[in-house]
Amino acid sequence: MQDFSPATAYQQQLQQLNLLLSTQKQKRRHLGWLRFIVFALTIIASYQVFVYAGLYGWLAIAMGLGILLFLVSLDIDNNTNIKNTETLIHINEEELKILQHYFYHRFDGNQYSAPIHDYANDLDIFGKASLYQWANRCFTEQGRDLLANNLLEPLPVQQVEERHEAIKEISSLLQWRQQLQSYAIQTAITNDTERKATTWIKEKEKHFVHPAWKIVVWVYTIVTLASLAATILGYLPASTFSTLFFLYFIISITLSRNTIKPYVLLGGIVKEISTLQSLVKCVEHQSFQSHLLNRLKADAKGNASSAAEEIKELKSILDRFDMRLNIAGLLFFNSFLLWDVRQMIALNEWRKRNREHLSKWFSMIAEIEVLNSLATIHFNQPEWTFPKFSNEHLTLNGSDIGHPLIPESTRVNNDFELTGIAKIGLITGSNMAGKSTFLRSLGVNIVLAQTGSVVCARYFELSPVHLMSSMRIADNLAENTSTFYAELKKLKTIIESVNNHEQIFILLDEILRGTNSLDRHTGSAALIRQMIKQEAIAVIATHDVELAKLEQEYPASIENYHFDVQVEGEELYFDYKLKQGICTSLNASILMKKIGIELS
Repeated sequence: MQDFSPATAYQQQLQQLNLLLSTQKQKRRHLGWLRFIVFALTIIASYQVFVYAGLYGWLAIAMGLGILLFLVSLDIDNNTNIKNTETLIHINEEELKILQHYFYHRFDGNQYSAPIHDYANDLDIFGKASLYQWANRCFTEQGRDLLANNLLEPLPVQQVEERHEAIKEISSLLQWRQQLQSYAIQTAITNDTERKATTWIKEKEKHFVHPAWKIVVWVYTIVTLASLAATILGYLPASTFSTLFFLYFIISITLSRNTIKPYVLLGGIVKEISTLQSLVKCVEHQSFQSHLLNRLKADAKGNASSAAEEIKELKSILDRFDMRLNIAGLLFFNSFLLWDVRQMIALNEWRKRNREHLSKWFSMIAEIEVLNSLATIHFNQPEWTFPKFSNEHLTLNGSDIGHPLIPESTRVNNDFELTGIAKIGLITGSNMAGKSTFLRSLGVNIVLAQTGSVVCARYFELSPVHLMSSMRIADNLAENTSTFYAELKKLKTIIESVNNHEQIFILLDEILRGTNSLDRHTGSAALIRQMIKQEAIAVIATHDVELAKLEQEYPASIENYHFDVQVEGEELYFDYKLKQGICTSLNASILMKKIGIELS
């Protein structure tokens, strides 16, 4: 466990980064003045040299331009560092806000919401104030997609335990994790870029693949440059060279037509490929102990000495390809050097080396980003626990279980245990006493546990389960579906899984709320009996205290719990603590009086 608070760590980071940013901005100002001075001195010096030494003035100009270009290079690097530092400052400021539970402005993953899912809508997995919005630290589309998928589908226990080892290791690597985020934020990698790259690499190129093309390019280059040199030296008439140049131009244009398709396919992805290279390099240069992290590195590296260097080479080829867009590339580089053909040869060789590895680089970064998200939860919540997994279906045993999205200052934690099959935890209680929140606390922590995260509890043990719930039901005007019918459709899916004896864990809140009280009680009791008969496991919250009497009929299967309320005069006080037995306190009449309903 950490011996310092995460807030202190982020504040220390901010202090150091702000000092660094101040130094970098000061350097930018100094470089600006230095460029101006060198430019002025170059003009003055070259003028004086031209006056007193003639053509040697060009030497002064060349020296001045060389120094200027060097200073411009330094300034570009410094501006890159400034952007990186500013991004890191933003990351630490964001973490401090999230620690205060201010995260509603962040990407909420609402695009991953599905109209029908076994639990996502009930547990607020996506959308504003959602689990995803709070937990996500992924900035590539691949990472965001993977995290969303992991929250929607439980992972195998072996994979979860591998993640535990990796998360424990990288949670303490704060600066490394934040640098990884910074690279991803500055130019996010999109699925469209991955699609373009993987589409290209799977294709079989028809042009410029024969080894003889290397010889052709060099022979052609020698001939064209020799003719240019001969013309400059006066051995070849200008009229003859003009004819030759026109021929060179036609040849280059004809050959370049066969490079258009890959150029268009790969066009516009250079910045994102540069981000990929930075991310892969960041991972490659960090040593790890965990099996998962080292396996990810090894799979991405393949046979190459460095995956990052391979990606850098691809970026360089695409950068050189872009020279076709300027007049120099069209008239000189292509006409005299067959520039496009050279890049196609280089691309073909690169593709041959990396055909099996490209998709692994994107996958590795997505997995690393998800691990970083989960490691950040562990770092931010050092008192939370890694769940333990049992092979006995069903095991659910936790102490101090709370909802991770409720601030610690107001969160009330509860102990809960439910083991065996044909078990129903029946929770009664008054309005606003905490029944629904407790069900969501169980559900969200199960989701986190089976994603590989720490959970909001002091101890948490469970068996691998498929979670199903029916808690928040809405009508659908477009489908002409009432709330009651929508709930029946959801319950139908649950009942089918129950009848198939699948290993599921069910959360139900106020069953059949859309019908009259008699039908509601009759249907709810029948559903509970059917779940017990089919050896299902569920936690059910209800206002119907009559259902609690089923414990007498099924003493080995039903356990009654409740949340109660203390009443003083016309004021209500909730402690949100789960207690054994049936609820006997009611608050609806007091609430109705408060809004003006006159009860006799």
